[in-house]
Amino acid sequence: MTVILPSLPPQIPGTTAVTPDNPSRIRQSAEALESAFLAEMLKNAGVFKPGESFGGGEGEAQFTSFIADAHARAMVARGGIGLADHIERTLIARQGGGV
Repeated sequence: MTVILPSLPPQIPGTTAVTPDNPSRIRQSAEALESAFLAEMLKNAGVFKPGESFGGGEGEAQFTSFIADAHARAMVARGGIGLADHIERTLIARQGGGV
């Protein structure tokens, strides 16, 4: 039995096509870095600091870091502070033979 597979456009091994639904690895890395930055800023600002009256102990402190990470990812998904855009442009310029 012969199976005929549809031909696919040639692609460099180990890469994926960049589409709006599949952002580039550079963009993903830039957004991850912005998300980590924002999460640290939120944690250091004490935005999600456990309340003294609730008394959740060490477990509460651990879960507040998860909430800060989730909020940071949500902020980046809605446009963030523009850090990912700047990082992406810089990395693409350097990849293209710039500085």
